[in-house]
Amino acid sequence: MSEAKFEKAAAIIQSLPKDGPVKPTSDDQLYFYKYFKQAKFGDNTTTRPGLLDFTGKAKWDAWTSVKGVSKEEAWKLYVEKLIEILTAAGDEESKKHIAEIEAA
Repeated sequence: MSEAKFEKAAAIIQSLPKDGPVKPTSDDQLYFYKYFKQAKFGDNTTTRPGLLDFTGKAKWDAWTSVKGVSKEEAWKLYVEKLIEILTAAGDEESKKHIAEIEAA
């Protein structure tokens, strides 16, 4: 898996319309978050957010759960998950996104 494919996948995720056919679940969003952070920054070395920051804690815990994963493996898992979600959506826009990732 190449960094170019990962970067293309990250750009696609950020461009998905909120009301479009591709709707990543909360779990999917955390999956993308943790592997994006791992790919970009490596192991989480930040301090865990406070008790009342539920979203921050969930994100922190997710990122920490992939400690030790190489950036190349993070790229691969991130891209494979997006392709899986796009394939499930099956609409023309999703097919176009898959072609863009594969061409990167």
